Amino acid sequence: MQSLTEEIQSFSRTRLRKQCTRVTSLSGRRIIETWKGSTITVVEDPAPPEKMLGYVPDTSWDLQVGVVKPYLLLGSQDAAHDFGTLRKHKVSHVLNVAFGVENVFPDLFIYKTVSILDHPDADLLLHIQDCCDFIQQARSVVLVHCNAGVSRAPAVVMGYLMSCDSLSFNEALSLVKSARPASSPNPGFLDQLRREIQCCNRKQSESSCCSMN
Repeated sequence: MQSLTEEIQSFSRTRLRKQCTRVTSLSGRRIIETWKGSTITVVEDPAPPEKMLGYVPDTSWDLQVGVVKPYLLLGSQDAAHDFGTLRKHKVSHVLNVAFGVENVFPDLFIYKTVSILDHPDADLLLHIQDCCDFIQQARSVVLVHCNAGVSRAPAVVMGYLMSCDSLSFNEALSLVKSARPASSPNPGFLDQLRREIQCCNRKQSESSCCSMN
């Protein structure tokens, strides 16, 4: 029986077995990574797609637009980037509450960008007044969007409804989900709306938004 020292001295990387890993990238490209010692070789996977299991990205556009009010629409960045969809819904103003999403038709629509991180600790209330003012002053059809149209945009629309239309938390959430079923603001946004915005209903008037700061 060899001692540990003898085993270390007699070790040879050529005796290591090859380790293979199949990888499917987000773009759908399939490759095989083969490790032999400290050397890696990458080749295309020749296996036909139907024999492979893995992540399949959904590349279809989300053009579903939720009509919250005749003048207030809710959607994703896909809808905001599709000229046909904007024209179909007679949008004139776009409220972009995503982070890092460009406004693609600056000469055709009136934009406002309020960058909000989709994180439970992000201060949503800090931005509600600014968003409310833009919607109120538009006096036309406004599309509110974020990246996926699931968390930030629905939360902002809820804030507007509670602040300017005197809706309760439950009423606002129900209306937003009815207009766009995919709506699901993160727990931090919901908690802020539930605890803080309702106190403003006592102060707001029918024609103006109250301050959230």
